[in-house]
Amino acid sequence: MKILIFLSLLGAALVAADDEKVVGGYECGRHSVPYQVSLNAGYHFCGGSLISSQWVISAAHCYKSRIQVRLGEHDIAVNEGTEQWIDGAKMIRHPQYNSYNLDNDIMLIKLSRPAALNGYVQTVALPSRCPVADESCLVSGWGNTSAGGSNYPNRLQCLRQPIIDHRICRNAYPHLFTDNMVCSGFMHGGASSCQGDSGGPLVCGGQLQGVVSWGYDCAMQGHPSVYARVCRYNSWINSVMLSN
Repeated sequence: MKILIFLSLLGAALVAADDEKVVGGYECGRHSVPYQVSLNAGYHFCGGSLISSQWVISAAHCYKSRIQVRLGEHDIAVNEGTEQWIDGAKMIRHPQYNSYNLDNDIMLIKLSRPAALNGYVQTVALPSRCPVADESCLVSGWGNTSAGGSNYPNRLQCLRQPIIDHRICRNAYPHLFTDNMVCSGFMHGGASSCQGDSGGPLVCGGQLQGVVSWGYDCAMQGHPSVYARVCRYNSWINSVMLSN
């Protein structure tokens, strides 16, 4: 059984945390997720979340030495007049990131200039607490929407899903799951984040509680998607932003 890192490399699945498109979701309302960004390297390859006018959170496995951050997007195939395209000036992975089990799968991107906040581009709050089981959350992205195939949408997809109890997650992934991770989704399968969604937001109660990280085959029964648990990183995030 392969682990997918939710990364999208021109539609190719990786043996790691692959960027996903949301399976079993729906098209988000236009610009209803104004903190969602697309990471671009000539093509969309990961998502991210704007947390201040000059900083974006994504997944460490989405790291590239050159990244263009695209904000204010809904349909990434057309120019809608709402976009801001800003180069990443610094890409800072968590110092304890483990590429083997995707522990500490979190990265900060400093923009080369501040984003203009408006009706299409807004920040999302960092968590003031950790998520709780059964809490309703929203995951979004341009990742694969087909659990058994490849179908990458141009328009942003959304999915409402609950936080899954920590013990259930640990039982689902007994050798890989750590306290720096959180599961969200449906144990019965049928809907989840997928390749191309990596690095994107899991927002619960208006707070960024997760960063799309990895999972087994998308929307697979008994194996929900795994996210970096953002509440574990508030101190690191604030210290990086202050020192850079």
